[in-house]
Amino acid sequence: MLSVRRMFEVREKPEMVERALLVRLYFDAREEEESSSLLEELGELVNTLGIEVVESVLAKCREMQKKFLCGTGKAAEIVELARAHECDVIVFDNSLAPSQQREWERLADLCVIDREEVILDIFAKRAHTREARLQVELARMQYALPRLARMWGHLDREGGSGGGQGGGAARGMGEKQIEVDRRLANVAIERCKRELEAVRKHRATQRKDRERFETPHAAIVGYTNAGKSTLLNRLSGADVMAKDMLFATLDTTTRRIDLPDGQPLLITDTVGFVRNLPHRLVEAFKATLEEAVLADFIIHVLDATAPEVQRFHDTTLDVLTELGAEDKKAVTVLNKIDLVTDPDQLADLERKFPGALHVSAATGGGLDQLLKACSAVLADRVRCRDFRIPQRRGDLVSLLHAEAKVLSTEYDGNDILLRAVVPQSLAGRLEEFARNPA
Repeated sequence: MLSVRRMFEVREKPEMVERALLVRLYFDAREEEESSSLLEELGELVNTLGIEVVESVLAKCREMQKKFLCGTGKAAEIVELARAHECDVIVFDNSLAPSQQREWERLADLCVIDREEVILDIFAKRAHTREARLQVELARMQYALPRLARMWGHLDREGGSGGGQGGGAARGMGEKQIEVDRRLANVAIERCKRELEAVRKHRATQRKDRERFETPHAAIVGYTNAGKSTLLNRLSGADVMAKDMLFATLDTTTRRIDLPDGQPLLITDTVGFVRNLPHRLVEAFKATLEEAVLADFIIHVLDATAPEVQRFHDTTLDVLTELGAEDKKAVTVLNKIDLVTDPDQLADLERKFPGALHVSAATGGGLDQLLKACSAVLADRVRCRDFRIPQRRGDLVSLLHAEAKVLSTEYDGNDILLRAVVPQSLAGRLEEFARNPA
């Protein structure tokens, strides 16, 4: 019997395939442009797995069919094209039901996967922290559960030569094994959910520690490969992996920076969004993406060079809405603006995203304006105050250094004169020592 972990490795073929045929089927002429764009994006996703794309098929179908999505004639054409190019995998941008996946594999005698499985495989390769690995594992198990039947298809073909009884015995064993594996699957899914919940509780504890110090928090969000990690690196001097590839970042990274007004700010880099992100991934990654929900505000990064920047913007907003973060204050950033040399393109960007900041995370251009914008968003949270604190109250001086931004320190007799940028709540606790009372 397969182990639970091996059982959920839907197939090892994606690790071995080298040549892929990409397919996108659409059913409305108005969807042609977006379908073409999605097919191109699928090619980037497949390349991220190290698989060569040898041909792409964008096909309009009159109506959706139950067996193959398209008609049997079109399915046969696609299979012949895959064979002609010696492909060892067909990758659909459309979501395939388990039964459709089985029918395509039976017809083509090739590995057939869909967009969701590609994304799951990428996530599995990129997850590093325990939390991210658990989230990926849960999503993959939930994806694999309805596809268990194809793992045991060989049992249905093992009919013995000893008459109907032998064939029935083989099939019966297959049916029993599937039921056993389904029970194991559900047990494993529940275990994964419990472990993930424990990780979430741990994160909640860490978050309470942050809130106790009342340090404001911003989450960097945006479409995958928009330059979020590069921006965090540039702002904080961090060394977060930042590469020109889809889903380079899966694990959140939080760094502390100082704003121009002296106020500290925590900034978290989050996983990039993508069109048609599998819903189960949104669910599985809520523990990571909730940084966007709980942040004081959002820094929405857009790739100014992307031809479909508007769609990428809308996709990010859709995911934020699904997470319940659509009403968060947001600072919109047009990144890679140094690469936009066409005046008409620049004017179009300004028309589509009025008020967006022009930034280049690669060169550092525009970051001063971004930091000032962050300070403006948080202006009502802090004040610059002057304090006269007796030297015997070194505990209050330590408190200011820990929870505020001390700008200057002087001594006057037995008193310490401090100027500091402080949160409103902390200012209230030190009101009796303030030299400029509120």
